[in-house]
Amino acid sequence: MKKFLAGGLMAVLGALVFASTAFAASHNPTGEYAQFNECPLNNVNINDCVFSVSSGGGFTVGKKTVPLVNPVTLQGGYEGFGSEIKFYGAENGNTLSKTPQPVPGGLLGITAPTWWPKFIQDWFNGLINEGFTGVNATVEIAGPTKGYLPNVKLSTENLIFEEGTALGLPTKIHLENAILGSNCYIGSDKSPVQIEFTTGTSGSLKGSAGKITFNPTFTITTISGGKLVNNTFAAPAASGCGGIFSFLVDPLVNSILGTPSASGKNSATLEGKIQDAAAESVKESE
Repeated sequence: MKKFLAGGLMAVLGALVFASTAFAASHNPTGEYAQFNECPLNNVNINDCVFSVSSGGGFTVGKKTVPLVNPVTLQGGYEGFGSEIKFYGAENGNTLSKTPQPVPGGLLGITAPTWWPKFIQDWFNGLINEGFTGVNATVEIAGPTKGYLPNVKLSTENLIFEEGTALGLPTKIHLENAILGSNCYIGSDKSPVQIEFTTGTSGSLKGSAGKITFNPTFTITTISGGKLVNNTFAAPAASGCGGIFSFLVDPLVNSILGTPSASGKNSATLEGKIQDAAAESVKESE
């Protein structure tokens, strides 16, 4: 009897592990739906899948402008329609791809302040002299990246009619090089930089909805050539730069960047293609 119970318990546990793994697994849509493989289709409430690639645009924070030279992907799914949409992150959590963008100029021409302790000046200037001047900036989603993401806003109505927020993203900007280390951020999970993109007007920037096309069965909508903009978000000071020397490096980074930076002095633009597919059609293609 004990062996029977033990065997039954192991079978139940095995089934639970399998179910948990299956729930988290990516999908395998085919053909014209293949790019929607990370749509959270296990959520029965999902009615549409989203896949977007931004290959142009960029962002300005304070004194620094960073062009988008490496394509950035946004993917997931949503329930609801029009302005009543709940967005869910990608099945694997890669909702907004962590795509580094080189910062023009980097730390070129920067030397350690003379008021720093001598040994830290030597460390900093030594890295500069060895060529560690390049800096990468990566815009990441702040907070969770899977499941229901209440701070990610999506409105297909606003996108098409060029008004209000079409896409809202809670972000943090990751700055990386040998000097800054791996924990240098503008914004954080607890205090994100919320960027409300519009295809309408934001400050001095004008967006556009782009061109709308459909596949033959009207199950995929493609919006190409559009421009999402924001010129009103504020950027906080950078923090966590330089590891244990952050109390010295943070002020230097902020003086280079001009952060914190108030609303109107920062901007973000995304140019590319957005695709929306009926979730049921994506499932049927597997």
